[in-house]
Amino acid sequence: MKKRTKIIILSLMIVLLGVTGYLNIVLNNSITEPTNTTTTTSYFVSYRNDRETSRDQQILYYDAIIDNESSSEEAVQNAENAKLELIAQMEKELAVEGLIKALGFNDCVISINEKVNVVVDSASLTTEEVAQITTTVKEQLGVDTKNIVIIPVE
Repeated sequence: MKKRTKIIILSLMIVLLGVTGYLNIVLNNSITEPTNTTTTTSYFVSYRNDRETSRDQQILYYDAIIDNESSSEEAVQNAENAKLELIAQMEKELAVEGLIKALGFNDCVISINEKVNVVVDSASLTTEEVAQITTTVKEQLGVDTKNIVIIPVE
C-alpha cells in the first residue's frame, strides 16, 4: 500500500473516532435521569408479585392436603376452610385497592392481618386523603380505625 493511502485511511479512522465521541456525548446528555417513579412502580409491582407467589404456595399447600388420601377428614375440612378464607381475603384486598385507586391515587397495595396496612403511591397525604382512605377501608372491611395504618410511598 502506498503511503498516501495509509494516511487517508488513518485520517478517516480518526475522523470517525471523533464523530463517535461527539455522538456519545450528545446522546448521553439527552438522556434524562431516572425518576423515583420507576422505584415506586417497581415497589408496587414487586410487592404484588411477592404476595401472589406466597398466596400461590399457600393454595398449593392446601390443595396438597385436600388431595392427599391419607389426610383426615378434619385436616381436609380445615384446609378447605383456610383456602376459602385466603381467597376471600384476596378478593377483599383487590376490591379495596381498586376503590383507593378510584379516589385518585396512582397505585396502592393493602395487607390484611390484625391491622390493615395501606401503602399508597403519594409523597404525602392530606388530612382529607387520609380520611377518605380510612373511610373506604373501614366501610369495606369493617375494621376499627385504630387498626388501619396508612403509609405514603413516593
